[in-house]
Amino acid sequence: METAYRVTLELDKVIARAVQLCACRETKEMMAAIEPYPTPEEERWALSQTNAINSLLIKNGSPRFGAVSDVRRIAAHAVKGGILSMGELLEVAATLRNFAGLSQWYGMSDHDMLPVDDLFYALSPEPVLERQITESILSPEEMADTASATLRDLRRKIRATEDSIRTKLDNIIKNSTTNKFLQDAVVSLRNGRYVVPVRAEYRGEIGGIIHDVSSTGATIFVEPTAVVEANAKIMQLRAQEQEEITRILSAFSSQVAQMEPQFSHSYEAMLQIDLLLAKSRLAVEQNAFMPEVSDNHSFSLKRARHPLIDKKKVVPVDIALGYEYDTLVITGPNTGGKTVSLKTAGLLNAMAQHGFLIPAHESSKVCCFEEYLVDIGDEQSIEQSLSTFSGHMKRITGILELAGQGTLVLLDELGAGTDPAEGAALAVSILERLRRQGALLMATTHYAELKVYALETPGVVNASCEFDVESLMPTYKLSVGVPGKSNAFLISAKLGIPEEIIDAARAHMSNDDKRLDSVLAQLDDLKLQLKAAQDDAEQARSEAENALASAEKQRDELIRKGEQELAEARRKAHDLIQNVQNEAYTLTDELRKLQKEEKISASQRAVRAREIARKDTEKILSRTESRQNTEKNYVPLKEVSVGQEVVIAELNQLATVTARPDRDGLVEVRAGILKTKVPLSGLRAPDKMQKAPKRQPPRGQTRLHLDHDRKASMELNLLGYTVEEALAETDKFIDSAVLRGQQTVYIIHGKGTGALRAAIQKHLRTHKNVKSFRLGRYGEGETGVTVVELK
Repeated sequence: METAYRVTLELDKVIARAVQLCACRETKEMMAAIEPYPTPEEERWALSQTNAINSLLIKNGSPRFGAVSDVRRIAAHAVKGGILSMGELLEVAATLRNFAGLSQWYGMSDHDMLPVDDLFYALSPEPVLERQITESILSPEEMADTASATLRDLRRKIRATEDSIRTKLDNIIKNSTTNKFLQDAVVSLRNGRYVVPVRAEYRGEIGGIIHDVSSTGATIFVEPTAVVEANAKIMQLRAQEQEEITRILSAFSSQVAQMEPQFSHSYEAMLQIDLLLAKSRLAVEQNAFMPEVSDNHSFSLKRARHPLIDKKKVVPVDIALGYEYDTLVITGPNTGGKTVSLKTAGLLNAMAQHGFLIPAHESSKVCCFEEYLVDIGDEQSIEQSLSTFSGHMKRITGILELAGQGTLVLLDELGAGTDPAEGAALAVSILERLRRQGALLMATTHYAELKVYALETPGVVNASCEFDVESLMPTYKLSVGVPGKSNAFLISAKLGIPEEIIDAARAHMSNDDKRLDSVLAQLDDLKLQLKAAQDDAEQARSEAENALASAEKQRDELIRKGEQELAEARRKAHDLIQNVQNEAYTLTDELRKLQKEEKISASQRAVRAREIARKDTEKILSRTESRQNTEKNYVPLKEVSVGQEVVIAELNQLATVTARPDRDGLVEVRAGILKTKVPLSGLRAPDKMQKAPKRQPPRGQTRLHLDHDRKASMELNLLGYTVEEALAETDKFIDSAVLRGQQTVYIIHGKGTGALRAAIQKHLRTHKNVKSFRLGRYGEGETGVTVVELK
């Protein structure tokens, strides 16, 4: 592919910014040498990988990732048996740390299968080796004492020997007899041995080995005899220390070698991820999205923005080519944005073909081109004796040789720089030749002949860049389908050219030019009217969408509140039922206790039972006062009569009126054996279909034929229960029946083997509240039911 377009379209600047966002040196080199993907499938895959990393970057933030370099050479050296230096091992540890950081970053959020899964699965962290290297090597020049027990012991011995040498030398320096022979009262190192500076004239006063002489000869550096042996020991220990360090480095190098070839494979994956991270960070900077990739030679850019123009100033444009037309002729005044539109179309397609997301709406489509043939800018060259026209023609000559199917040709100011008539004719001829060769074309021009050519030729469409004549500023908006005026006369008048000169210029125009100018002026007016209508329609649509969104939001809010209120009501009802049951069980326990107290007479037990019932009823009713507002949806009775069946609304409990309302409007009612007074407004008529819930028989069992005149509250269905469960339910049922004042109840145990019936009847014989019992008769359930008479 011809590569001059990279500079002309400024793709090189986009790539240069991406290079800056890479972490590793090798990745920077890969990014600088990046090539376009040759097929739509490869381009589509590359874009999907960048988009996947971009999504992870937005969700998880930046990963823990540091720059590393030359790691492949280091690993290869280890494989050949070489011993790695401390600096090289630290580079390996940093690489392993990158593997771990990227793997952890990848797993920070839940996601489906991604196009980059293989890259992350290829990473093989080695946390143990990474930690060992990091803890053992402090810097490229220093190994930690803790790298091995042997090294720690050797260094401890070296420090102890050094301390003893310093002590002996300090004695020499501080001794009044010997210090007068010294040049300075200091201890220094020569050839790794501790020495003292002795004046040359006193050489024989301090016994020892001379290791160095000053440049003037006035000072000699003597290793005193007292420390010769200790210095020799230190040299020996240091040699052992270096051997231990070499052994440790060799062990680490061997472990690095053993990781091959997986280590190199992981390293390649890491570099690819670094490359994609740089592309993704660039996409975040540009607010870019992934476009679709067209399988044919066409593209459609929606709300496309040039990435190198300030985001606050750039004006989005819509550019399409290859669908209804293959050639776009852009006209309009200078500085109106024609060249920017040309570059935006070429640059965004080229960016996508290099795997970059593009600053355009996500519904945009791009094309995978075989060539980008661009003639933009002044090709004038003094060295080559080329005029502007000659420079353009030389470039277009090369374009004509390369243009064909799958190429995008971008021509700026086609035919300019020569006689207008000849230049316009040549421009039309060039466009026709390029179209015959099958290229997609975008060209900018001022020639009226090209505007007419675009109007008359199928597959060729005019476009114009708008210009605000009042402010003399371009709007940079591209209008497809309408040619633009150069507005030379209006701009000149605004800039102060005398009116008579402008009138004379109009007189010099040909009749055809005048007619075309008039038509273009009418088209401009129609374009403004259409724009105003589109703006009104867009505003109305936006308002309608906002109103719909608001209504949907209110609806969702009402549904949510309704669900919350329903859940709260259910919870309160459940709490109320639970409280009533608890109070009933408490009352039953107290009644049983009364029955067991034989010393109390029957009349006293009855009085005590009524007192307990009255107090507990008042307690239950008082707990429901806070729930009065939840039972307002009923019609209260206006009058009642003695014996009338009513419902206590607050408790949803059936009751019977025992006395008419008193002066305070309170009505005495009886609910089971409980009597209480309730306001007339708290009573409602019972529902016609109101029935007590019935226990369903277990699946697979047949319901016994029972007396349909019996109330469900008189029955206890024990089908499917074990004996132990059935006896517990029987006690609860009988206690509740006693509280309701019932005299007869029916216990349904089924026929079966008769074991459940025998156990229940055995239990009833000793129950204090049971007066008698018998098997059911025909129509009552026969031997499947026990009829119990209560005391």
